[in-house]
Order: sequence, then structure tokens, then C-alpha cells
Amino acid sequence: MGFEKFLFYVLAATLIAAAGMVVTRRNPVHAVLFLVVAFFSSAMLWMLLEAEFLAISLVLVYVGAVLVLFLFVIMMLDVDIATLKAQFIRHLPLALVVGVIMLVEIFLVVGPGNFGGESFPNPAPQGPDYNNTRELGLLLYSSYLYPFEIAAVILLVAIVAAIRLTLRHRPDTKYLDPSKQVYVRKGPDRVQLIRVPPEPRRVPPTATPTSGVEDEA
Repeated sequence: MGFEKFLFYVLAATLIAAAGMVVTRRNPVHAVLFLVVAFFSSAMLWMLLEAEFLAISLVLVYVGAVLVLFLFVIMMLDVDIATLKAQFIRHLPLALVVGVIMLVEIFLVVGPGNFGGESFPNPAPQGPDYNNTRELGLLLYSSYLYPFEIAAVILLVAIVAAIRLTLRHRPDTKYLDPSKQVYVRKGPDRVQLIRVPPEPRRVPPTATPTSGVEDEA
């Protein structure tokens, strides 16, 4: 077994272990940190497949931006760990059934019958002038143009739905109407001076000295 295959097995084992820790850790911060390890392992696997652009994009976009944002949000929220533990135990049987079904489906798709040595041989090594970014763009906008456009439309619908749900009318929300702000006049609408009469000064009562008998008591 060569060094490249050994490195592949090490990275694959690390990826599977980190993914398992993501869904089993009860602390959300620990789960996000294990997800960072999983993304780094996936990026290294793409590097072995000579897909440097995808590897760098995964590290910069997901690890450098998305996961950092998730970590900040989780650390700022007051997460009740006890409630999370109770919900985790309650939904554990259903999660195990769904996990087994997903493992069976993954094995049927990426099993040795479809991705064996004969049906899916190793790609030929490319020369030093090979540009995987250009090849990825040509393949994405030629053979996979329709799936790419469908994914873009689905993401656009998700963005519009998120904006629509966020901007719904709430009676308890305070907001400013720009159409009313432009009609504000310089004088009485901006600043209004109110003369408040001063309150009379209250003189505190003088303290009476205590007697010696009370002091001794």
C-alpha cells in the first residue's frame, strides 16, 4: 500500500469519526469544532483527487466564513443543554432508524459494484499545465448546465422565502417609515423645547442628638 492510499484511509477515517462526533456531541460548540475537522478532511481528500479549487473553496467559504458565523451565533445564544439532552434522548430511536436507512442507501450507491476498481478506474494523472478550475467550469456549464440552473432557482426561492418570513408585519416591532421621514419639517417636527418648572428644594430635617442612656443601651 502506497503513501497516497494510506493518506486516503487516514483522512477518510478522520472524516467519518468527525462526522459522527458532530451528530453525537451534546455541546453545540464542540459539534461545530468537529464539523471544522470534517470539512478540513474533505478538503484534503479533494486535494488527493487533484481538485485544488474545490478544496480551497471549501476551506475559505465553509470553514472561514459559515462555520465561524455558526460558532459566534451559538456562543452568543443562551443554549439550554438540559433541554437539548432531553430532546436528543427522546428522538434517538427515530434518528437510529433514519441513520440505518441512509447508510444502506449510501452503500447501494457508492458500493463496490458501482465504484469498484474495474467500473470506476483511477483517473489518469494530468500534466503540469492542467487547470482544474477551467475544466470544472467547462463541465459545469456544458454537461451539468440544467442541474446547475435548477439549484440556482431553488436557492433563489429559499432566499426570497427567508426575506418574506423575516419582513412580515409584526405589531410589536418598532421600525421607521422612510416615506414619512422625508416630510419631516425642520422646526417643530425635529426638536421641541419644553420648559419644565423647577421643583422646590427639599431641606432634610436636622438630626436630633441621642441621649447618653440610649447610647449605652
